[in-house]
Amino acid sequence: MSRIHEALKKAEQERTEYGGQPEANQTVANTYAEPVSTMRGENQSAPNFNAASAFTFDSLLARCPQSRWTPDLKTMLFFQDEEHKYGTEEFRTLRSRLYQLRERQPLKKILVTSALPKEGKSFVSANLAQVMVRQHGRRALLIDADLRGPKLHGTFGVTQAPGLSEYLRGENDEFGVVQRGPMENLFFIPAGHANANPAELLANGRLKFLLNRLEPLFDWIIIDSPPAVPVTDGVLLSSYCDGVLMVVRSNATPFDLARRARQEFRDKNVVGVVLNGIDEGSSPYSEYYYAAYGRPAAKS
Repeated sequence: MSRIHEALKKAEQERTEYGGQPEANQTVANTYAEPVSTMRGENQSAPNFNAASAFTFDSLLARCPQSRWTPDLKTMLFFQDEEHKYGTEEFRTLRSRLYQLRERQPLKKILVTSALPKEGKSFVSANLAQVMVRQHGRRALLIDADLRGPKLHGTFGVTQAPGLSEYLRGENDEFGVVQRGPMENLFFIPAGHANANPAELLANGRLKFLLNRLEPLFDWIIIDSPPAVPVTDGVLLSSYCDGVLMVVRSNATPFDLARRARQEFRDKNVVGVVLNGIDEGSSPYSEYYYAAYGRPAAKS
């Protein structure tokens, strides 16, 4: 008797024993968990957590109670009711462009990076995640994967840990690192405590496992990456994502370094470039927009 025949016979016996229904957690494991046998390589070990544990959006809501966030309202544009605040329309345009790209190719996990630090990649990551959930019913997860210089916990006004580092070290499971704040359907994983070897930590296989678990629960996953030129973390992270969004700061990013950063991702799917740091008066489209819809009142 062949092994295939034996396996089919055993499966039929198990279905009979359980009344024709699979075990409660068996379907969940097949749906959301990557089998351990598929994770190959010296540095790719499976997490120590129970891969068959129920992991649905309802269980995420139940295990991640809403916490208190105190976001920086100067840079977090969508936590207020100012629909025409400068910058909001640009992020809506970016959202529309990403949805247009999604019609032609798979696009859910987006890496946001830049050539150098202080070019605004964390600002773009955070506001892109916010604008995604402003559409009714859309869910977004923002992950701070800049383990060398994390910023997002400060801009959201939340605790830095536990976060991604603790998950990658096997100290916390998914439920222990995901945070939920006051904005509906916006979830956040902070970077966690500092680690001496962030590149090795990101390459140990657990991040891929985490993304496979979380991807079915969200419409968009936005990952804030370290800058591409000084370190290699961004290129590594891009292999787990569907597309790369590069941030360039106006009148600041040297052209040769921007080109070098683009070359780092030459084999990846670079979906676009965001020009950050443009003054309100120098935007070629702002005058047309505000002439039609009214300029927001100035604040003292």
